Amino acid sequence: MDKGIFSKTFATESVEQNFALIQRLGYQATQFNFASAGLKALPDAIPLRVIEQIRQARDRHNVRLEAISATFNMTHPDPAVIAQGMKSLDAICAAAEMLDCPLVTLCTGSMDAEDQWRFHPDNNGQHAWDTLNVSMREALSIAQKYGVALGIEPELANIVNSAEKARRLIDDMASPLLKVIFDPANLFEEATLAEQHQVVQNALDLLGPEIAIAHAKDRTPDGSFTTAGRGVLDYAFYLTHLRAAGFDGCVVTHGLAAEEAEEVSKMLDKYLQVE
Repeated sequence: MDKGIFSKTFATESVEQNFALIQRLGYQATQFNFASAGLKALPDAIPLRVIEQIRQARDRHNVRLEAISATFNMTHPDPAVIAQGMKSLDAICAAAEMLDCPLVTLCTGSMDAEDQWRFHPDNNGQHAWDTLNVSMREALSIAQKYGVALGIEPELANIVNSAEKARRLIDDMASPLLKVIFDPANLFEEATLAEQHQVVQNALDLLGPEIAIAHAKDRTPDGSFTTAGRGVLDYAFYLTHLRAAGFDGCVVTHGLAAEEAEEVSKMLDKYLQVE
């Protein structure tokens, strides 16, 4: 396994600066956001000059594009919002193909009309699940055009809010292009160490073969998110069992301040044995 970081962690002025910083801090890869290239996070179109800038920076600094973000609310109550998200997804998948990036990341959404990362009581209803199924089939059709995979991440506030629901959606879609982004800090809020271990192991048992990338952030004892290595997540257990589940890919950190990136890089080295 090796390590990556969200490009959006750094408020750089260019992709060149961004990738140079990622390399200098010891990361081998990035989960890229087009905001790091001076565009909207969900652009309607991506100029070829921007693709070339990214390609040159990638090659110059030997920073692999592990994934590209295309997160929009796939279950938004307004179908027009979903349609606009699909338009951006098409542009981003096309760019991913040109950049040899294998994965585009999604958000399974929330019925909350204002915040796709905020829980809504209707998220667990049949209508939300049916909406997600329709959206995901459209998204997979787009991904298939460009030969890229799509990654979903079980998150407590979203429609897919457990490993079980991620497994259900993957089985419903029956597509080899639908993969998992695995982040154990999204699977619990407050838990004893034994409970945490059980949640992580159960999720790995259900999703292991489908995991495309893993994430690294953390939880405080009161359930808030914090920087990887500063909370209660048992990283030795997590990464040992992630490896035992057959994962040999990239662990991507996010949810941290730019000035914490070097600290997290060194922390991950202890567990990933990066040369």
